[in-house]
Amino acid sequence: MKIGSNRKGESKMGKTAFIFPGQGAQYVGMAKEFYEQIPVSRRVFELASEASGLDIPALCFEENEKIHITEYTQICMLTAEAAILAALREKGYRPDVTAGLSLGEYGALMASDVLEWKDAFTLVRKRGMYMQKAVPTGGAMAAVLGLDAEKIEEICRQTDGIVSVANYNCPGQIVITGQEAAVGVAGEACKEAGAKRVVPLNVSGPFHSELLIGAGEQLGEALKGVEIKEFSIPYVSNVIADYVRETSAVKDLLRLQVSSSVRWQQSVERMIANGVDEFVEIGPGRTLSGFMRKINRDVKVSNIDKMEDFEKFVAEHPLS
Repeated sequence: MKIGSNRKGESKMGKTAFIFPGQGAQYVGMAKEFYEQIPVSRRVFELASEASGLDIPALCFEENEKIHITEYTQICMLTAEAAILAALREKGYRPDVTAGLSLGEYGALMASDVLEWKDAFTLVRKRGMYMQKAVPTGGAMAAVLGLDAEKIEEICRQTDGIVSVANYNCPGQIVITGQEAAVGVAGEACKEAGAKRVVPLNVSGPFHSELLIGAGEQLGEALKGVEIKEFSIPYVSNVIADYVRETSAVKDLLRLQVSSSVRWQQSVERMIANGVDEFVEIGPGRTLSGFMRKINRDVKVSNIDKMEDFEKFVAEHPLS
């Protein structure tokens, strides 16, 4: 049973989107209560461990440094998201559309039944490894606050070296990525142009830049052996900020996503234009919920990170 109304009627209001956060929201202990209290969520952790060859519960629940290293972060984040999603599905909740920020797009594809869950875990384990190994020395990312996207894009084009927009998160928050020197020069130019702040990000590489094209190509090879199933629920892609209509497009979009800009604000605005008036953030942290308040304050936003969030959501969303 779905929360929202008929997803096929694009003009009809009252739709719900399940949205999934990306890398950076991880923390030790994420989804632990679900693992301990909900058998279907525990099985998700077991499946992820089997698919990845890693002890995912240990990585997620025990103090360790690996959880913040890309090749481990991604599989751990997806497992936590999927464990919460499984608990929701068991209760009968289905969205009208799904989307996820960067890595979170794999959670969206799982929620849309496009990928077998074991395949998703296998792919994301490889994605994290490819991205970690592809990271060149001298790469950087920085958040530009308080400057419009068009001006930032112009500055990136005019800067020598490789620098571009990595994430269109929300109004007033754009992330740039590329070669360290070029990101530094572009950041200074953004401040001179009126940015309130430019904040260097503590990341292990210039993600979503052309420097990661090689990692995307490797992922593309891994995707060749993966079955893409028909959508049971539509999803919105980071790359095009629009609904994906054809299953044949999914693999290419996932390949491109590694080195393309994440058009999150545009994706959310597309869903709202399509009638979505409630967004449910599924997974660690409240990053996307924070973005939502800046993108559009008129829509309802829920966040399910901990068991108390889950219980509150179920109480507030009785299924008829």
